[in-house]
Formats: sequence, structure tokens, C-alpha cells
Amino acid sequence: MKFRKKPVVIDATQWFKNGDHPGDHQPFLAGGDAHRYEEYCFNTEGAVVRRYRHPEVSGNTTCKHCGQTMHVHGWIDTLEGGHIVCPGDWIITGVAGEHYPCKPAIFEATYEPATDAVTGQGA
Repeated sequence: MKFRKKPVVIDATQWFKNGDHPGDHQPFLAGGDAHRYEEYCFNTEGAVVRRYRHPEVSGNTTCKHCGQTMHVHGWIDTLEGGHIVCPGDWIITGVAGEHYPCKPAIFEATYEPATDAVTGQGA
């Protein structure tokens, strides 16, 4: 038998560095100091994408997926266990509120912007 995946509208944020995910930190308040807020995000552990740490892998190790050092990576807990987040990965919020990373090429092949007819609101 063959099955087709049900159309589901998802929320996704592309992640490049600590603090990029809107669920990681308090939102930036208008009129605040943007430099201090960026410094806060860089120096604070995220609530969704945490800093990458592994007791057996040095932060200077090169990532086998993207070629950058592990220092610039994140870590996300998923329902299936923890996953490395490379700069440029998309962080998807699933139907049950869970988060998981998705490589850009897979994201592009699987998802497209939602239209007003699908969501009932602006894309």
C-alpha cells in the first residue's frame, strides 16, 4: 500500500547561532540596547536550542555534516533523543509542540510557504 502524508502547517525558524530561535530567550524589547541583547543571547543557554556539548567530542572537532567546528553548533532534545543543530538548519515545531532540526535541503524539498487558503491567515 502507498500512503500520502497529510498536509500539516508547521512553524519553523532557521537557526544560525545561539539565540536565533524565538523560543530561546525573552523577546527583544523595543527601545532596548540591541548590542546588549545580542550579547545576552550569545552568552545564555537557549530554551529550545541549547549549546552543543559532548564529553567525548571537542568543540574544535569538525562536523561531518557541515564542515564547521562544533563550537558553532547547537543541541536540541527531541522525542527520539538529542540531535546536533548545524548553522542553517531549520528548527520545526511539530504538531504536539515538540521541536526537531531539519537540514536545509530536506526542508526545501518537503515544505513550501503556507498560503492563506491553507492557514486562514497571512503566510
